[in-house]
Amino acid sequence: MADTSVKISARDVERHFGIDGKHRLHALGPFDLDVNEGEFVCIVGPSGCGKSTFLRILAGLLRPSNGSVELFTNAATETPVSMVFQDYSIYPWKTVERNVSFGLELRGVPKTKAVAQAHDWLERLGLADFARAYPDTLSGGMRQRVAIARALTVEPEILLMDEPFAALDAQLRQVMQDDLLEIWQSDAGRTVVFITHSLEEAIVLGDRVIVMSARPGTMVRSVDVPFPRPRTPELRAQSEFNDFKNELWDLLKSEVAHYMAEIRAGTGDTHAAVGPSPAEPED
Repeated sequence: MADTSVKISARDVERHFGIDGKHRLHALGPFDLDVNEGEFVCIVGPSGCGKSTFLRILAGLLRPSNGSVELFTNAATETPVSMVFQDYSIYPWKTVERNVSFGLELRGVPKTKAVAQAHDWLERLGLADFARAYPDTLSGGMRQRVAIARALTVEPEILLMDEPFAALDAQLRQVMQDDLLEIWQSDAGRTVVFITHSLEEAIVLGDRVIVMSARPGTMVRSVDVPFPRPRTPELRAQSEFNDFKNELWDLLKSEVAHYMAEIRAGTGDTHAAVGPSPAEPED
């Protein structure tokens, strides 16, 4: 019987792309991971190591080629898992309000109630004044706020975030990190799995950082973040913060070097020809 504190359990998870031996790409694994209830876990690793593939397996968007994933969610929860993508994935023909309420409406929640619940999150994310606006009138940061509000409005037990701030400039990225940190710390500790290339982002947000190897991605190390909660943005200025960042980089740099060596040898971008479709990234 599983530990009742475990929310996500992945065992020997692998993912291959391609249909024959000659063009078969081993993108991920075997990869094991347990995530506890209320834990914020960040996953870092070189490009192409299978981070996003693993997240999509957790979301049910991809099937593992081998291994198993179990999500221990409440049977009464109508939307146990919600996902935020890097490219916003919001509907350009819907207003901000209707984008955020859409998941609730799909579930059959009356429109008035769905909109009221959406407005609660729009208020928390500083979007209340833009409820009737369309996405093409918003900045990148505001569009990502809409995507986060939509994911949280359905009250998932597990929130999956795939490099949600990667497309933002450095200043806006830090603002969004700080906003998410505040929301998560005040939101009863929702379970989060967060993919990022930024060690700073992983340290600011995470309870634990998973360092992955170059493709096929396996776990190099699981490292607890040593800074207590609640955290504030001022954490970045502490010397201990940079010391820990350097410790993580020592774990990661050889994997990045391995990835770069493949690129220089002309083997690192094989997935461009034989890998997944845009709906099945293997980063």
